[in-house]
This record gives sequence, structure tokens and C-alpha cells, in this order.
Amino acid sequence: MQFKVILTPSAQADLAYFKAVEQRLIVSGLKQYLAVDANIETKKRKQLRVNLLAPWELRMGGYRVFYDFDETNIVKIIAVGVKEHNELYIRGRRVVL
Repeated sequence: MQFKVILTPSAQADLAYFKAVEQRLIVSGLKQYLAVDANIETKKRKQLRVNLLAPWELRMGGYRVFYDFDETNIVKIIAVGVKEHNELYIRGRRVVL
């Protein structure tokens, strides 16, 4: 199933926190992994247990993209962060899921 990927203003700010080369990698991954079948679990995409951030996570190396989708085939990117060991950081701040 095809999906349209959009970034919330908060996710745009999260993405801007990264270096340009990292931004290109993340955006490329969004197009590759979320434009088609974003609602199907794989090694890179998984549904999360209930939390305050988002119901789905995309893993791309150390980068984490948190998203949701709706019945109108729109994937809404909620947050973009980086995982270092067992810690998640969004815009340089530690976040607990």
C-alpha cells in the first residue's frame, strides 16, 4: 500500500538538529521504508507498546523515527532521534519512552 509521508513541525525541528549528511540519510530512509507498507512490521519497522510519543518506530542504524499513520494513507512523522546504547536522544535531550 502506498503512503504519503509528512513531517510535523516538531519532526522538522528534530531533523534540523542533525548535520546535512545525516538529514539526507534520514530523509532517504523515510522514502525507502515508509512510502510503501508503513503499517507492516519488519526488522526496521515495529509497533511500540503504548507510550506518549508515537505508536510506531522506524530503525535506521542509530537513528529512530517515530510515526503514526491513518486510514487516508498518510504517514505522519512525529519525532526523529538517535539511539546511543540504551538511551534515546531527540534534539540532544534524553527521552524516555
